[in-house]
Amino acid sequence: MILEGAARVLEEQGLAGYTTNAVAERAGVSVGSVYQYFPGKEALTAALVARETGLLIAAVQEAAEAATPELGLRRIVQAAVAHQMSRPRLALLLDREENRLQLDDNLDAVTRAISSAFLALLGHLEPRPPVEAETAAGDLFALVRGIVDAAGERGERASDALEPRVLRAVFGYLGLPAAMP
Repeated sequence: MILEGAARVLEEQGLAGYTTNAVAERAGVSVGSVYQYFPGKEALTAALVARETGLLIAAVQEAAEAATPELGLRRIVQAAVAHQMSRPRLALLLDREENRLQLDDNLDAVTRAISSAFLALLGHLEPRPPVEAETAAGDLFALVRGIVDAAGERGERASDALEPRVLRAVFGYLGLPAAMP
C-alpha cells in the first residue's frame, strides 16, 4: 500500500512532489506509518526500485523457460519493453533515482538475472552466437537496456513501435532472421 502510494506520487507529481507526507496521504496512512517501515525517503525509493525490478526479473526468468530460444529472446524483449512502457514515467524516474542513490546491489541483480536468462537461451540457439556466449549475453543485455532506456528518456510511449526495433537489434546481433511480431 505504501509502495504503491509512493509509485503514484512519483508518477503524478514527479520528484519535486515526492515527499513522505505526499506518499502517506496517497497511501491513506499516517506519515508515522511510512517511517515505521522506511527510515527515510531514500529507503522508500530503494524499496520501490526493488519491487519494480523484481517484477522485471520474474518476467525475464519466466521468458527464459520458453519452448524455443527464439521465443525466449522475443519474450525477454517483450518483458523489458512492457516494464518500461506499462508505467513509463515511473520507470524513468526510478532509473534516475537508482543511479543517484547508487543502488549497485539492485543494478547487479538485474544485470545478473537478465544476462543469465540470455545465456540460458543462447546455449540452445542454432547457429551459435557470433562471440563467446557470456559475452553475447552481456552484449544483448546492454543492447536491450540501452534501446529501451533511451526510448523512455525520449518519452516514447508506444510499445508496439519499440518492441520491433529491439527485436531487430537482438536478432540482427545474433545473425538470425528478423523476428517480427
